[in-house]
Amino acid sequence: MGRAVWSALGAASWEPDQQTTARTCAEIAVTLYEGHTRDQGTPYIEHPMAVVAILREELGVVCPTALMTGLLHDVLEINPGARDLIGRRLGVKFADRLADITPDHRLEQRAKGPGDRQVWREKTAALEPVPLLIRLADRIHNTRDLANSPDLARRARFLDDLAVFYLPLAEARRTDSPQLAAAYRVLRHECDTHQEEKRHGADPVLNGPNGQDWRPGIPPNDPQRHG
Repeated sequence: MGRAVWSALGAASWEPDQQTTARTCAEIAVTLYEGHTRDQGTPYIEHPMAVVAILREELGVVCPTALMTGLLHDVLEINPGARDLIGRRLGVKFADRLADITPDHRLEQRAKGPGDRQVWREKTAALEPVPLLIRLADRIHNTRDLANSPDLARRARFLDDLAVFYLPLAEARRTDSPQLAAAYRVLRHECDTHQEEKRHGADPVLNGPNGQDWRPGIPPNDPQRHG
């Protein structure tokens, strides 16, 4: 797995000191993501590797620090206690950067409360361009992977967040950098694709194989299913 992570980062072309940091980063990623699975049932590390691929191949990111941050963007979410370890191995600034893109309730190791969603949105909206780009790349992969999630409420919530929060934020910040402009275009495409599929009753996230609306809490004959 270490070689796969190394390849995902594209670290073979980096400077020697950057490669040294990349080896440490890859080791931490393999160690901290090991044993964790996503809601989709896949090994957790496949998600951050996909985020790195999006950053590199679709958004034009070449900065090693940004790519390594993308690789570790979820480690404090699944293991908040690893912040000190990351600080010792990769530096306090790197650990702080990861904390900046991690929901507060995760850092505080508590259940998500009523106001945490809004706090997270405010925290995300205030991010600098590079950490924001990582969060948008994360959202791109999450959106693409939603059809594999068995949690129907999660599917609907993610698509709602995309349309109501992430896409408007990406649009507002698209002039900050060419990479954020690219992220907006990709998110716009993802959103448009889901909306088009939804109109035709073929969205694999919200609709079953027979066009059935899977959104929870909506009666079968409710007009919302057909509107």
